[in-house]
Amino acid sequence: MKVKEMIDALNLKLLTKDVSEDALYADVEGGYASDLLSNAMGQAKPGEVWVTMQGHQNVAAVASLIGLSAVIVAGDGPVAEDTLHKANMNDVVVLATEEPAFSVIGKLYDLGVGK
Repeated sequence: MKVKEMIDALNLKLLTKDVSEDALYADVEGGYASDLLSNAMGQAKPGEVWVTMQGHQNVAAVASLIGLSAVIVAGDGPVAEDTLHKANMNDVVVLATEEPAFSVIGKLYDLGVGK
């Protein structure tokens, strides 16, 4: 599944408007869910989508460092402007949804992410 397909299927809001087309058409190879940055740094793998409620700029830094396909900020969590600036500069796709993380993860699984 491509990031763009995931956005459409889950009706996600694209917060990083300046990411490249390549970032939007990157493969989503799996998923990881955690609100702890240290967990994501140690456990998430390149090409995965990270589901979290965190919206501060370190989320963009971790996603870039790991090489994640995207970050989904669930539960209508706030996303700081400096996070979006850093994400756009590093071609990190940041998405948002009002749905809780549990629902998002279930829907990703139903779409075949992580199977």
